[in-house]
Amino acid sequence: MTLLSQPSGQRLDLQRNRTLLVDAAGRLFGAGRSATMSEIAAEAGISSATAYRHFASVDDVLAAYRFEVGRELLAFSQNHQAQGLELLDAVCSKWVQLVVQHGESMIHTRSAEGYLARVKAGAYYLTVQAEALRKPLREAAEALGIEDPGDEALFLWNGFFDPREIHDLLRSLDLDEAEVSARLVATFTAALTGWSSSRT
Repeated sequence: MTLLSQPSGQRLDLQRNRTLLVDAAGRLFGAGRSATMSEIAAEAGISSATAYRHFASVDDVLAAYRFEVGRELLAFSQNHQAQGLELLDAVCSKWVQLVVQHGESMIHTRSAEGYLARVKAGAYYLTVQAEALRKPLREAAEALGIEDPGDEALFLWNGFFDPREIHDLLRSLDLDEAEVSARLVATFTAALTGWSSSRT
């Protein structure tokens, strides 16, 4: 994965090292391995000291990886021509595809804080994902004839489309990507309608 945005003012070699570290973490964790910072650095072909100049912890590297996946989802969402429920379906399908493509690297970013708390606190690897979802969720609510629930829709979406649960459905029920996406979208829109009715 090539980083889509780089911290400004960094020399080219520093940018390259950051990209190497993020890509290395993606390969290791994506293959189902856990890794230390030293192992990520070795996979990237740079020293541990250099790795720690870029990231304070493994969680920080994985957050950067998750951010880049979110950037890909955002670009897809912004460029897609569909509207309403069709747009939601397309963006959700893309998300499932990305989760499968990037493997278990997507399920290691965990926190004691809840999803909305982290979004509101500005966790950058989640805010980019939230930005990708705002238009599809708003248009879906309009198509369903309900008031836009805003952040509450994000909360519900995250509950259904958590990468860990997507991988669980793929493995435990032997579903393919299209089946997982279709079932989750159908269940999510029903939940969104039910959530809306409970607010009135």
